[in-house]
Amino acid sequence: MTEAIGSEPKKPRNMLLRLLGPGLVTGAADDDPSGIATYSQAGAQFGYGLLWTVFLTTPFMIAIQLVSARIGRVTGKGLAANVVELAPRWLVLGLIFLLVIANTINIAADIAAMGESLSLVIGGLNHEHALIFASASTLLQVFVPYRRYAPVLKFLTLSLFAYVATALTVKIPWSTALLAAIWPTPTINSDYFLMVVAVLGTTISPYLFFWQASQEVEEMHQGKSHRPLRELSRGGVSEIDRIKLDTTVGMMFSNVIAFSIILTTAAVLNAHGVTNINSATQAAEALRPLAGDFTFLLFALGIIGTGLLAIPVLAGAAAYGVAEAFGWEASLEAKAPDAAGFYSILAAATVIGFGLGFTGIDAIHMLVWSAVLNGIVAVPIMAMMMVIVTNAKLMGRFKASRRLTILGWVGTALMAVAVIAMFWSFANG
Repeated sequence: MTEAIGSEPKKPRNMLLRLLGPGLVTGAADDDPSGIATYSQAGAQFGYGLLWTVFLTTPFMIAIQLVSARIGRVTGKGLAANVVELAPRWLVLGLIFLLVIANTINIAADIAAMGESLSLVIGGLNHEHALIFASASTLLQVFVPYRRYAPVLKFLTLSLFAYVATALTVKIPWSTALLAAIWPTPTINSDYFLMVVAVLGTTISPYLFFWQASQEVEEMHQGKSHRPLRELSRGGVSEIDRIKLDTTVGMMFSNVIAFSIILTTAAVLNAHGVTNINSATQAAEALRPLAGDFTFLLFALGIIGTGLLAIPVLAGAAAYGVAEAFGWEASLEAKAPDAAGFYSILAAATVIGFGLGFTGIDAIHMLVWSAVLNGIVAVPIMAMMMVIVTNAKLMGRFKASRRLTILGWVGTALMAVAVIAMFWSFANG
């Protein structure tokens, strides 16, 4: 007998907060220290000239994350587990391999930025602080079950409000900024074009797809209905509505933070002739003499807070991808002995990422390589996601609507153009 989600229960007072989960955490994790570096450079180098990119990416970011979340909740399986049934195994494993490398490099850049930020705030050695962050993140994921760890991740999203507060502490010519956002006058050169590509690639990243799909599976096992939506004879619409609300709020929140970072660095750094930023901590340092200690402190603490959120997401996405591709147990709710492969990948990605901080490779080079690998992975994964979510056999009555399908495919095409442009820029740089 098939199960159905019954009548709606009484809504508690904090219903909105309860409805926000995987989508909110995924959106917040998109603004990791590496993303902060990209947005800071965009504001420092081009002033308000790239604020429009935040508006451009929002609908496509929402659409593609809705696709990944819907796949997870409807099929009851993570993204890699679904893709491996659709594409040749060698192709899936190759893409997962590149995803793991990209995530590990991204973790390295984020851990280094967090260590440097804490050193700027309280002093001490960068590597010692980085070790604390890497160890704490790994131990929490391995030994704290998902039902207790998920609220911690949700709480950490509050740290991103530091960037909204930062924007409010500096003097911004709002009429100039908003006009540039609505009616941009682009500077047509390779540097401008490359930065547009960098912002697009930072906003729409493959690790977010894997993480949110798998988090929906985790949430399914924690909820009242433990079955995939496609197995239900009726009901389930409320779950799709929850996913829609959660994801839309999460992605809009993410882009509000990106907007705030570009706005702040444009108003302070670009306005004072500081146009070259290679890391989030460099942006924080540059803000201190120009905007004051309080603005600097907010910016630096924001790097630490969002890093604590992003590292588990990056490592977790890599672990979910590998474990699902090989058919291993893949759950943050599982005990370590029962999901040894999953937790081994998670720990290895974090430990190797920490170790890369001792190689002497600077953050900007790590970010470039991470962007290249993410670009290689993003487009085929997005295309496969769209094939899955529009397949009635796989999704049943929950296959994507025409509007979501159009937005998803346009977002995939936009990402393909961005990746081609990125490689063209590297070839002609």
